[in-house]
Amino acid sequence: MLDFRVFRPMAPAEVAKGGAAAAGAPLGTLPEWNLNDLYPGMESEAFAADTARADAECKAFADAYRGKLEAMVTGPDAARRLHEAIAQYEVIDDRLGRIISYAGLVYAGDTTDPKRAKFFGDTQERVTAASTELLFFQLELNRLDDAVLDALAQKSPLSHYRPWLEDIRKEKPYQLDDKLEQLFHEKSVTGRSAWNRLFDETISSLRFKVGDEELTLEPTLNKMQDADGAVRKQAAEALAATLKDNLRVFTLITNTLAKDKEIADRWRGFGDVAESRHLSNRVEPEVVDALVSAVREAYPRLSHRYYALKARWFGVDALNHWDRNAPLPKVEQRTIPWADARETVLKAYGGFSPGMADIARRFFDGGWIDAPVRPGKAPGAFAHPTVPSSHPYVLLNYQGRPRDVMTLAHELGHGVHQVLAAPNGALMAPTPLTLAETASVFGEMLTFRALLAGTTDPKARKAMLAAKVEDMINTVVRQIAFYSFEREVHTRRTAGELTADDLGEAWLKVQTESLGPAIRIGAGYETFWAYIPHFVHSPFYVYAYAFGDCLVNSLYGVYEKAADGFAERYLAMLSAGGTKHHTELLAPFGLDARDPAFWQIGLSLIERLIVELEGME
Repeated sequence: MLDFRVFRPMAPAEVAKGGAAAAGAPLGTLPEWNLNDLYPGMESEAFAADTARADAECKAFADAYRGKLEAMVTGPDAARRLHEAIAQYEVIDDRLGRIISYAGLVYAGDTTDPKRAKFFGDTQERVTAASTELLFFQLELNRLDDAVLDALAQKSPLSHYRPWLEDIRKEKPYQLDDKLEQLFHEKSVTGRSAWNRLFDETISSLRFKVGDEELTLEPTLNKMQDADGAVRKQAAEALAATLKDNLRVFTLITNTLAKDKEIADRWRGFGDVAESRHLSNRVEPEVVDALVSAVREAYPRLSHRYYALKARWFGVDALNHWDRNAPLPKVEQRTIPWADARETVLKAYGGFSPGMADIARRFFDGGWIDAPVRPGKAPGAFAHPTVPSSHPYVLLNYQGRPRDVMTLAHELGHGVHQVLAAPNGALMAPTPLTLAETASVFGEMLTFRALLAGTTDPKARKAMLAAKVEDMINTVVRQIAFYSFEREVHTRRTAGELTADDLGEAWLKVQTESLGPAIRIGAGYETFWAYIPHFVHSPFYVYAYAFGDCLVNSLYGVYEKAADGFAERYLAMLSAGGTKHHTELLAPFGLDARDPAFWQIGLSLIERLIVELEGME
């Protein structure tokens, strides 16, 4: 429950989103990030000094405040004294976050490098040990009388932290006593975090034989979007073969982490396998249930309908599973240089808000982006917020296809959000995952609409619309199917270990339901669950993508009807960070995610695009 800046890359839940460029394609010079804004090196004096300082600060904080909070909240000066304590805690949290963020980003650059892996592991242990001294603080705050704390939180200067205090109170029913919390916290290094690291290092070390090439995961997945169907089939078969050879490891990781979560949930008193995720997302379970029900009911008119249409375009009754993301036949495949991708996204952002484009430009100019594909580099893409005292960093695996431009727009949306939210401070800048995906998906939508508006060729327009529909299906339908898979796995795990066949069976069940009869699922596809990182790093994260996409579709509808003043309200929403509930943030736009009909707004937009594509046959 108490999470001191654990490093979790925010990668797309299905990392096949990017596209492989042809060998030797003129991508231009791809940027690599400069981490010096955090620390100049793993062995730098600055890093060593900060880790030592963090150790000392954590111990000093515990000596100053452990067991003393109840006495602090009495007297006329109580609000000021409690504010002072929280402000000190926030400074330490920021320093710990800077340390672990740097180590995590260094590690993500090459997870197969033993030196980096050791550095990350040692840093994780050091931060965990130091932050153990801080565990008492939130626990003691939550043991204070509700009426007393609520009254103090209305007073200046403590009122600044009122949203954070209200937020941590929501975790009060699920917190354990101090010793148990300490045990959970310290054992995370040899428990959940260790299994996460095993997954990362295993997946990065795998090689997939596609034709005459030995490829890492990212290029292999991207081969499944090649214009040549034979290449797509080779990639799918290579993926299946290598994953099958390693299923024992992935099955053990999945079983262990699911059991670890079940133990934690049982001790804390969570009644549902996804309840802890809903709590951390600050979203009501009934809101998620309404989203899931709406999407599952829409499968026939969205994914089933679109893939039937795509099969007709290919002249077949059903598409093989490796053709699901294939480019449209007889459509020229473009390779987009990095400079053009930059210009495209910045122009789209600037058309919406010059201020938003200015923030995004800082990522390019400041060395905040790492774009090339490299052996050992973490697959997929993410935007890591690091800490408010620094700035975010973006990791991509850019290979020059239009979808790579959309991924760039997506991650820069996260980055802009993180920059805008940073002034709230280390405790209130982080945004729940459901709303964190709003900015990223909105960035994609802006870029897509800008590109579409400038496209007059009918074939190119059709290809763009089809690519957007496929991205929406991957973001909404696929992620809800992933969520359904996780629910089944975690529920069944309570009765005992699952075999690789059990996991494959559950995977095929939800995929068959979501993809529909126009996708022919062949041998080998039952292993594809094994490479999805969110199942390991962030259980039940995936519905946040569907939440964000449907929400953005609704937001964009509001924007199209009333553009005046929308950008200002939108940027104000992002600037709020974690200080407001989703109901407060959406109210200025006349939207309410608690209304079951709300989700139909977003789903209907996808359906309208499919109808438009049907008219182009």
